[in-house]
Amino acid sequence: MRYKAIVIGTSYGGLEALKNILPSLEKDFPIPVIVVLHIGDNNNDIFVNYLNAICTLRVKEAESNEKIMPGSIYFAPPNYHLLIESDFTFSLTIDKKHNYSRPSIDILFESAAWAYTNSLIGVVLTGANSDGAVGLKLIKDFGGMTIVQNPESALSPAMPLAAIKMVKPEFKLKLEDIAGMLIELARC
Repeated sequence: MRYKAIVIGTSYGGLEALKNILPSLEKDFPIPVIVVLHIGDNNNDIFVNYLNAICTLRVKEAESNEKIMPGSIYFAPPNYHLLIESDFTFSLTIDKKHNYSRPSIDILFESAAWAYTNSLIGVVLTGANSDGAVGLKLIKDFGGMTIVQNPESALSPAMPLAAIKMVKPEFKLKLEDIAGMLIELARC
């Protein structure tokens, strides 16, 4: 299997986008999925519990020093930057906000690119700022796969537009086609 992890970044409209993608990943999906969702200081618990009820994969908030495992969907905790270490564990920081956000998509994507190099898939979904574009470029520079939601299908097209402008991703897909592409790539 070529790909070892998937990182997803989203902001405004992200709850609906994730509800479209994550339940489509079956229980034997072999790649861990790591998500930054901009929700401000709000708690993830209700959404994580909801996703656990509709997904076959385990959904949880990432914890510091936790080993990243297949069959899991991890969310960055509110108000913490989520990083991936070279030993494929998580670390959390409360460093200053990046792109007005903590957690930052760029910070997750950049640390994931360094850890996974060319065995990483990066996905940028709907959002109202440019967070994720710089990190997605690093994923592409390291030989990873890049996917961006087609801005026409995004509730807020700013984030996908910024990513497309900076990266020229391998795939620009309608929201409803992203899960199928992830499943296909997992078979590589």
